[in-house]
Amino acid sequence: MYNKILVTLDATPTDRAIVEHVKALAKVLKSHVVLLHVADGWAARTYGAEAVSPEIDEDTAYLRNLQAEFQAAGIPAEAELAFGEPGDQIVKWVRDKGCDLVAMSTHGHHFMADLFLGSASRRVRHSVRVPVLLLRAK
Repeated sequence: MYNKILVTLDATPTDRAIVEHVKALAKVLKSHVVLLHVADGWAARTYGAEAVSPEIDEDTAYLRNLQAEFQAAGIPAEAELAFGEPGDQIVKWVRDKGCDLVAMSTHGHHFMADLFLGSASRRVRHSVRVPVLLLRAK
């Protein structure tokens, strides 16, 4: 059913909710998992894949640690780092590489907060043609 699951991460503690949920789902369905974080700091937005910064080093290490966690649980996983605006980059990734499910944690903002802060989950769910699993972080 879901052979390839894209898990989007923002490298904060809110990721744990979606990580634990997807681990259980992927184990049962024997899915391949792709862990995607979009670096969106100044260096990432300015220089893209050429960016060098402590933030990008931390993001890369974070992804590798999560990848190892999935693999230790017997779940095939890969990690990818994208650069730019998160919603746009997630949509681009889905369109370019394809998956069967996008899994995201949400912060549970209300309309006004989303209006001012933006919402990657809103952009993704309205722009991709695959199911999107949204799990509200605690």
